[in-house]
Amino acid sequence: MIDTPGWVRDAVFYQIFPDRFAASDRVTKPGHLEPWADPPTLHGFKGGDLIGIAEHLPMLADLGVTALYLTPIFASASNHRYHTYDYLRVDPLLGGDAALRELIDTAHARGMRIVLDGVFNHTGRGFWAFHHILENGIASPYLDWFRVDRAAFTAGRQMLAYPDTGRTVTAPGLPGEEASSLDRLGYQAWWGLPPLPKLNTDYQPVRDYLLTVAEHWIRFGIDGWRLDVPEEIADPSFWQAFRTRVRSVNPEAYLVGEIWHLAPDWLAGDRFDAVMNYPLAEAILGFVGAHHLDDAVVRSHAEYSRIVRLSGDGLAERIRAVLGAYAPETAAVQLNLLDSHDTPRIRTLFSRDEASVRMAFLLQSTLPGAPCLYYGDEIGLEGANDPDCRRSFPWDESAWDQSTLAFVRAAFGLRHAEPILRGGGLRIVGTSGDSLAILRSGRWDAASDLPDDARPALVVVNAGEAPAALSIEAIELAGHQLVTALATREPADALGAGRMGGDGRLELIMPARYGAILLPAQ
Repeated sequence: MIDTPGWVRDAVFYQIFPDRFAASDRVTKPGHLEPWADPPTLHGFKGGDLIGIAEHLPMLADLGVTALYLTPIFASASNHRYHTYDYLRVDPLLGGDAALRELIDTAHARGMRIVLDGVFNHTGRGFWAFHHILENGIASPYLDWFRVDRAAFTAGRQMLAYPDTGRTVTAPGLPGEEASSLDRLGYQAWWGLPPLPKLNTDYQPVRDYLLTVAEHWIRFGIDGWRLDVPEEIADPSFWQAFRTRVRSVNPEAYLVGEIWHLAPDWLAGDRFDAVMNYPLAEAILGFVGAHHLDDAVVRSHAEYSRIVRLSGDGLAERIRAVLGAYAPETAAVQLNLLDSHDTPRIRTLFSRDEASVRMAFLLQSTLPGAPCLYYGDEIGLEGANDPDCRRSFPWDESAWDQSTLAFVRAAFGLRHAEPILRGGGLRIVGTSGDSLAILRSGRWDAASDLPDDARPALVVVNAGEAPAALSIEAIELAGHQLVTALATREPADALGAGRMGGDGRLELIMPARYGAILLPAQ
């Protein structure tokens, strides 16, 4: 049985990298920080914190945000905090547990949800159990918490957790190839990286500990988990137990996995509710940015290098494939992102082309699933690969792209106002060259809370460099007068769509680089 959280269907997420969003004067910092406006570095800290996020919730609510996804916040010796050393303590630099309490309470009072990042495949080398092994060697009762070279220990060699900086320590190949790190370091490390010892999740005490962590923060009040690199814990029973434990506390908790490809087996109802919908993101980016992609930036990223230029037919095929891979209840709650802390930002990918950015937001806000906006994209923040994509949010409003901000606010506002954009069915009703038309109508799935009088919506986009003739067949709109509810540029009514024919046919001349949402006049 597939049971996905109902609230996610109506959600608009905002992903925050806590060190880079906002710093509050109420959180004391212990010492040196990088200047806020300077380019980010791999190891530097800017000083953002959870109270800073709480203080800016009114701005996010005005944008249309109803849920936050925070990258890791637990105690760690890295600015991104994927190197956890205490899973049961919020990092003091972020304000500690009290700051999370305030953020959750303030968000919940506004009807906002909080989803945290869970990194359970590996720890930081400062994690207390790993440190115990470093201090006690083979005598440590925590030896089985990690995959260690017992023969080396028996021979008197210690783990090489801090190798000389001049030595090559990263394992070749793809994630999951830890065998060479076992030989070189004395323990398996994620991607062969010494700071990231891989947990032995086959060992029951480790499983029990991680499930306790998962339950603890759900009881604390968070609304779900985003799970980091879950495929590297290739044991369905672990994630089934994880789901059972979390849902026993909060039946509406959202579980979303960081999986970069279609993964129907993971979303069959026994593990996750959704994945980060990178396949849909790559399709949208390849379509709207077909003529404006920065090839060097695209090629520089291991995953986004798969982005290819798509026509209207190409995007239609990808949308059908992505939606068709999952049950409707699952497709309705997918985390539909365009970029993240792990990718170049869309503005940089599109060579700063504003039309591409707006068309991407238009499609993201109108397709099934929950839109997820990466912090700063709404005001034109740029950034290439990590760490550049993790720039600090510029709080000087004179640096903001106000037109993009207004468009994002309008797109999310329309999604909230029109139930069909959140729970309606989807059909491709026309393609031509670099253009396509999508109809949202009817009920997407049995669980959709869709009013009987929800009006259909027609989404049209021409990503090409020239006007395009687009023939549309949508019997649901037969005889209706159509009005432009949102357009990517002025004049908003550039289509002059008028009235649909009695047979549900409409011939449009689509302006170049233009997208719009058309609704039946009320």
